[in-house]
Amino acid sequence: VAAMASEPSTQSRVMFQTGDKTEEPAHRKLGKLTVKYNRKDLQRRLDIEEWIDGQLHLLFDCEEEEIPELEIDIDELLELSDEGQRTRLQELLQECGKPKEDFINGLLYRIKGLRKMSGPLKK
Repeated sequence: VAAMASEPSTQSRVMFQTGDKTEEPAHRKLGKLTVKYNRKDLQRRLDIEEWIDGQLHLLFDCEEEEIPELEIDIDELLELSDEGQRTRLQELLQECGKPKEDFINGLLYRIKGLRKMSGPLKK
C-alpha cells in the first residue's frame, strides 16, 4: 500500500506499508521448490538430455529433422525397474538398425541417482 506523505518540502515521498504476512507461505513454497529442484539436479538433467540428443543423431545417422518421432521420457524411465528401463528403451529404439546397447547402457548409467521431477508436489 503506497501513501503520499504531506511535507512542506517540494519533493514528495512515497511510503510503503507492509500489510499482513500473506506472502510468506508463497516464499516457503518457493523454498521447497528450490530445494527439490536444485540447480545441480537441473543441470545434470539438461546434460543428459543433450547427450541423448547427440547419441540419437549418431544412432540414426541423420539430421535432427529426419530422426523418427521418438520421445525418451526420463521421468517415465525412473519409475521402472532396471530391467524395465532396458526393455522400454529397446522398444523405443526398435526402428534403429544400428547396435543400440552402448546407448542404452550409457543412458541407464547416466540416470542413476536422478530424481523424478514431474508430478504433484509432496507436502
